[in-house]
Amino acid sequence: MIGTTPAKQYDLLRLLEAELREMGAANVTLLPYGALIATVPATVSHPAPVVAFCAHVDTTPQFTGAGVKPIVHHAWDGSDIVLPDDPTQVLSARELPYLATKVGDDIVTASGTTLLGADDKAGVAIVMTMARHLLTTGGLAHGTIRLCFTPDEEIGRGVHPELPAALAADVAYTLDGADRGELVYETFSADIAHIVIEGVSVHPGWAKGKLVNALHLMARIIDTLPQATETPEVTEGRQGFWHAVTASGTAARAEITIILRDFDGAKLAARGEMLRAVCNAVAATEPRAKVSCTITKQYRNMREALEKDMRPVEMAVAAYEASGITPFFTPIRGGTDGSRFTELGLPTPNIFTGMQEIQGPREWISLQDMAAAVGVCVKLAEGWAKG
Repeated sequence: MIGTTPAKQYDLLRLLEAELREMGAANVTLLPYGALIATVPATVSHPAPVVAFCAHVDTTPQFTGAGVKPIVHHAWDGSDIVLPDDPTQVLSARELPYLATKVGDDIVTASGTTLLGADDKAGVAIVMTMARHLLTTGGLAHGTIRLCFTPDEEIGRGVHPELPAALAADVAYTLDGADRGELVYETFSADIAHIVIEGVSVHPGWAKGKLVNALHLMARIIDTLPQATETPEVTEGRQGFWHAVTASGTAARAEITIILRDFDGAKLAARGEMLRAVCNAVAATEPRAKVSCTITKQYRNMREALEKDMRPVEMAVAAYEASGITPFFTPIRGGTDGSRFTELGLPTPNIFTGMQEIQGPREWISLQDMAAAVGVCVKLAEGWAKG
């Protein structure tokens, strides 16, 4: 662990640092809080906005990403893809409509027992490929391009408050999206709740009238929260949710971590008040217990800021169309580093990478989708230089 960032993320950051220096990027800097930034110098003499391209180096902690064995299924013929280390993990065009459109593409998977890590190593690869192309291809007119690789995005710590100033960009784009053509400028707003239940610990043999079991109160809180209408497994589209992500403890003391999500700020606040009310109601049933509920802000819907100036989105639309790609807009049921960047004053929509079935063993991606994303980034770099 280096600071709050796991050392294994630094392993990748240092590899990227070395590769950026090798390809000729300028101002390559690994910042103290784990972000790596670099510059592709401008090739135009006139003033042009500074454009940043960003990706995160971590993967989700919810499924193992250790010992990944990537497999490239060249010119995939449309047949079922059986992942060799766990043959029960199968990618089938019958079940995956987007995969069915990729016959002939080069499909990358893991082996069935780990993540592939396309979220967001695909974004990292796209940004690095774009940077090398800009640095080695003559005749491309672009302003100053900034590159940014962040740690800890999956746990909401990717954008340090000092990073936008260090990046010194006028506009940015994250490479952290899904289907080819997806363009995101609307995300969830997010809070996280930490609930602590302190019971009364007594030997169970002599517990009558004395023991207050914190685990029982913890279970009651979770069971009282609305299950049928407001959890991830029963919501979609623009519906928000509460989601218990960890629960642990003993009879004496228990803790729950719950994330709260909604596109609408007022609804998110109401969901937080509902959670507090449930905690208070359960606490009232057992006055000898202590129940606390602390809700902390994580990130906010980037649309709130981007709607004030849609030019970053409009420029992305133009770059998609110049690349022969029809853009479509998806309100993402999650957040990106762009959510935090935008909140801190750096407008940052999100561009597709092609990643699919993310954060599980069936994760896959098309190399052709990744190449299309590189093309969009190059068009963006050129487009902002034209004004």
